[in-house]
Amino acid sequence: MSIFYLFKSLEPAKRKNLLILFAAAFFFWVSIACLLPILPTYITSLDGTTQQVGQVMGCFAIGLLLARTWMGQIADRKSRKIVVLIGTAVAAIAPIGYLLLASIPGLMVVRAFHGISIAAFTVGYSSLVVDLSPVRQRGELIGYMGLAVPVGLGVGPAIGGLLLELAGYTPIFVISASSGCLSLILATSIENTNTHSIRSQKKEDLSLPNRTFLELIISRSLIIPTVVLSLIGLLFGSLVAFLPLYVKDLNIDFNVGLFYTVVAIASFSIRIFIGKASDGNGRGVFITASLACYLISMALLSIANSPSIFFLIAIAEGSGRGLLVPMMLALISDRSYANERGKVFALCLGGFDVGIALAGPIFGSFVEIIGYQGLFSLAILLAILALFIFITQSSKNIIHSLRFAFGREKDFYLLD
Repeated sequence: MSIFYLFKSLEPAKRKNLLILFAAAFFFWVSIACLLPILPTYITSLDGTTQQVGQVMGCFAIGLLLARTWMGQIADRKSRKIVVLIGTAVAAIAPIGYLLLASIPGLMVVRAFHGISIAAFTVGYSSLVVDLSPVRQRGELIGYMGLAVPVGLGVGPAIGGLLLELAGYTPIFVISASSGCLSLILATSIENTNTHSIRSQKKEDLSLPNRTFLELIISRSLIIPTVVLSLIGLLFGSLVAFLPLYVKDLNIDFNVGLFYTVVAIASFSIRIFIGKASDGNGRGVFITASLACYLISMALLSIANSPSIFFLIAIAEGSGRGLLVPMMLALISDRSYANERGKVFALCLGGFDVGIALAGPIFGSFVEIIGYQGLFSLAILLAILALFIFITQSSKNIIHSLRFAFGREKDFYLLD
């Protein structure tokens, strides 16, 4: 089923909600992404050290961690829309804070506050998309709706890199805030939904288990995706914090904003096809492929010395991201009940947040000793560990895990 026929088959109200959501997500990710290539250099322009760059960038995940569980509970108990509105509002406000509090301590506070935006938006957005998706086309629809991410992440860094060369830092922060405002305006048009109204439409849903957060944490079906995402979060956090400085240190003529654009193009291209394929072939083989892509990208990054290699790295990293995020969302949706998805997304995506939070401070300390190439050589080991854990622990035992990870059997923990 093509994207057009899939959306045409949906009820008009659902289709309208999803289209508004997509547009809101696009502007949200433009707001976030246009700051990616310029924040590390902005921090150094304020006399920040490499370690302080890592600390400021890592503070983003502190806001994520502190808010993620709370946002998940609001999404489950009250409304997905409220959580989306919180995320877009923070995205609109935070960029101005970078200009007003132009000191290292001030930037740490703003960066932590900014982290709340993704904590709220991703939980609300993902929960709404799953709520509105037919079960049999869940992976396909998540894949299509996830296209807003690479499109936004492609446009945003290109804008940021171009404006930095032409006009300096201030216009970039203004554009980021403006994009956040547009996302907020669109989000107000989303039809309000909550878990209770959804459950009331289906009598059978009233008997769903109501697992506590502790029960979710100790569930093997969810803790393994969380651990894998935390390891990839470390890789992603190190890339975001230190790639612009690495390119600058190599003294090569390469626009870092272009790197993120190529990542987004690769991510977009692969997401078009994998959602529908995963509905028929399972999520495991695609997650395995995504982790292999991350391993390749880190290996190339450790030896990078020219623009052409950075383009290859961007393709590998974009392919890994395009596979991993929608497939992990589909996997944890398959393994959770409708009345707990906010908590489940908060838990599993929280693993990714932990990785990002630790990446800046940890690798910021190491980079002064082992250098940037040494840092990304260390990241190779993290990618290998993530791949090993998934292919051996993703199901009830090693044999079933291997079969699931390579697409040879269905998910043992599937609830639908």
